[in-house]
Amino acid sequence: MTTLLSATSTTLSASLEAGSLTLSLNRPERANAFNLDMTTALQTALAAAGEDSQVRCVTITGTGKTFSAGQDIGEMKKYGGEVSYREHLEKTYNPLILQIRGMGKPVVAAVNGACAGAAFGIALACDLRIAHTSSYFAVGFSGIALAPDSGVSLLLPKLIGLGRAQEYFYTNRPIPALLAHEWGLVNKVGGFNFQRMVRQVAAELARGPREAFAAGKKAFNEAILPNLAESLAREGILQEELGGSDDHREAVTAFFEKRKPGFRQ
Repeated sequence: MTTLLSATSTTLSASLEAGSLTLSLNRPERANAFNLDMTTALQTALAAAGEDSQVRCVTITGTGKTFSAGQDIGEMKKYGGEVSYREHLEKTYNPLILQIRGMGKPVVAAVNGACAGAAFGIALACDLRIAHTSSYFAVGFSGIALAPDSGVSLLLPKLIGLGRAQEYFYTNRPIPALLAHEWGLVNKVGGFNFQRMVRQVAAELARGPREAFAAGKKAFNEAILPNLAESLAREGILQEELGGSDDHREAVTAFFEKRKPGFRQ
């Protein structure tokens, strides 16, 4: 457990109980939005969990009442026009998505509140999703004039169909937990019993056949997601193009000014 604890930071906490590791995103004052420190801490913790024989199941959740708002736009804004969105994805979310899918242990997203943008991609990459009745999912990217990344362009249509995925990308409307469950996006939904449900699912997975689980996950990846790495790379190319667009700059400015963006006619 020493390795796992040393892998965390003030932006990520870890607890291990009976083979079930819980990683909690911990920036509640920023709606658990990802900055570089939290992204790096999660990568490090997942790598350690993959190597630790004590860990048989991993749960990712958020501290407080939010799962995660996705990328911290403020962190990106401070770089001005100098940040390469493609390089940023290659250092942050792309490795995270590949880590989750490549880990030979079940990974559960315990979605305790709003889940948007890159965080949505992380939740989609998990093997199971358990959502609180008050939670919701938002694609989010079109709100700042970007295309989906973090695997959302591949994983979301796989789960809910292309038409629905495009609709919720274009409109940026939230997908409530109960509707997500109806569509198969979420495996289970809980209210007052949410935390108990998460613990029960994780404990059951932790007691399961480790080698069979790993082989099964590999088989699913090869059958359903053989082009995941290529899709992540293509998303990066698109974001690199859009990151310098007038519409994106206007959308980011509007976000901080708390107004609706005025996109080009």
